[in-house]
Amino acid sequence: MDNNNPKFNSERSEESRFCRALARQVLIRNFCVIAHIDHGKSTLADRFLELTKTIAEDKMRPQYLDMMDIERERGITIKMQPVRMNYKLQTANYMLNLIDTPGHVDFSYEVSRSLAAVEGAILLVDATKGVQAQTLANLELAKKQGLMIIPVINKIDSLQARVEETKEEIMKIISIKPEEILLVSAKTGENVGKLLETVVNLFPAPTGELDKPLRALIFDSKFDPHKGIIAFVRIVDGAIKKGEKICLLSNNTKGETLEVGYFKPEMTPTDSLEAGEIGYLATGIKEPGKVRVGDTISLLQTANYKLQTTIEPLPGYQEPKPMVFASFYPENADDFDLLKDALNKLKLNDAALYFEPESKEILGRGFRCGFLGLLHTEITTERLAREFGLGLVISSPSVVYKIVDNKNKEREIYTAADWPEQFEIKEAKEPWMVLRVATPLNYIGQVFEVLAKLSGKHLETRHLSQEKVLISYEMPLREIIINLYENIKNATSGYASIDYQPLGYRSAQLVKLDILISGKKFEAFSKIVPEAKAFEEGKKTVQKLKQTLPRQLFSVALQAAVNSKVIARETLSAKGRDVIAPLYGGDYTRKKKLLEQQKKGKAELKEKGQLHIPQKVFLEMLRS
Repeated sequence: MDNNNPKFNSERSEESRFCRALARQVLIRNFCVIAHIDHGKSTLADRFLELTKTIAEDKMRPQYLDMMDIERERGITIKMQPVRMNYKLQTANYMLNLIDTPGHVDFSYEVSRSLAAVEGAILLVDATKGVQAQTLANLELAKKQGLMIIPVINKIDSLQARVEETKEEIMKIISIKPEEILLVSAKTGENVGKLLETVVNLFPAPTGELDKPLRALIFDSKFDPHKGIIAFVRIVDGAIKKGEKICLLSNNTKGETLEVGYFKPEMTPTDSLEAGEIGYLATGIKEPGKVRVGDTISLLQTANYKLQTTIEPLPGYQEPKPMVFASFYPENADDFDLLKDALNKLKLNDAALYFEPESKEILGRGFRCGFLGLLHTEITTERLAREFGLGLVISSPSVVYKIVDNKNKEREIYTAADWPEQFEIKEAKEPWMVLRVATPLNYIGQVFEVLAKLSGKHLETRHLSQEKVLISYEMPLREIIINLYENIKNATSGYASIDYQPLGYRSAQLVKLDILISGKKFEAFSKIVPEAKAFEEGKKTVQKLKQTLPRQLFSVALQAAVNSKVIARETLSAKGRDVIAPLYGGDYTRKKKLLEQQKKGKAELKEKGQLHIPQKVFLEMLRS
């Protein structure tokens, strides 16, 4: 055999490269951390970054992987965040790809996408609170993906830690021996090194094949004005490097990798990404709708810009179903295109966001937007204001109702503005949910007290341990999205948690509650409510408006009406100015004349004056 033969040397070089890449793949571990909100995911991620020296000590800050200002301000994780860490164990150097995930139920779609990009999950449980509702929900998602799960109890350093009870709760939801549950303190770093060793020893290496055509799963994305859409990817098969032509399989969109890299957690360019790795591709594609989460990226032959071979797309993700809808309109009608562009770019970074254009006679052109919950709605609103400088008019959030009209046709009602005249409705339906509340036993009475005030039915109460129960209820979704989370937290001093799953649609007696300000109907504040609660809701809404609206130079009538009949009213008194203050003594007729002039001026203002409602009023009503 001729060792100087170029063909032989090329084949040997290719074989050597493949063997090196295969050996490298064995030393990769892809995993994420899942938990209920405030159980310590971000703090544990901080300790991982310190232990692996991924972040220099002088640059380290708390919640390092929470990259958005709004996350650090609120102290919650909103976006998943990948990071690559290099970890040496004995003589081997491992590549650990961690994805930090949110804990709030409104961002569960972020969790489900993360789980599809990894082989293992750390299930983190707070020793002071034990298993919570979202712990169960995230565990179910991980099991569906067939992931290896390492249960970990955090905050063992706390004086309120209930380690043995928490172990008992974990063993009820996972078939595991007590000694297999790891005990750590993310705050002090105790046993975090042991946890990383366990990750390396227990989580499987990725199984993708390097010699197959490229298949990269898009699990997130963002927009860059210079590089186009940046796709966050898990390389399942094959490899990719800068400058290669790519194709998105779902819509045959073509692009070119302007840059490839990994997360440190900041985006860091590299030469190539290979099977088993997690990183990013700058696609060069500038139209946001072309790149979708769950799509598969493959390579094109540079000669004729066709796929190298028939590629089987990856399974992708199930589309999230919006639970709550609200209409968004720009304060300035000329900003419609700016709002459209902002929503398109935001959807790249928030795959659960749904929107479609709509137009109303009073509000003009805007968008009907769908969200996974009220917190998701509020966060999106804040991001539109912060990141794009948009002033918005936002309608009251509503669930999706269904009506059957007089012609027996069923249609969906997304906002109060879509509600037809009452005489056209033959039957109205609303979505119901199975609600799960995990609470300490000593708060069970307070939880039932909150739930008893709602239109629901108790299903069962199951013991998770001697000190904790799981209460299952069925109730309308509208009852859940209106302050239930806050009410349960307040009633249990923050110890209880909730989760909910769709159950289906049921008949309901519903009406449209109109809100009138100075006799003018404001669709943004209108809502659909149960007929029996119309007065209560109307009174509460006009009282809230009275507290929230800034006072005008004239008095403002705030009214709630059903079928054109006013059922509740409040009056926002005029902003006063003491016109007789400069007068000291003197003739009373002079004072009376000034007061009469002021009264006449206010009457004219009331008749002709334009009422401007600031964006903060819509935001405050959104939180009500």
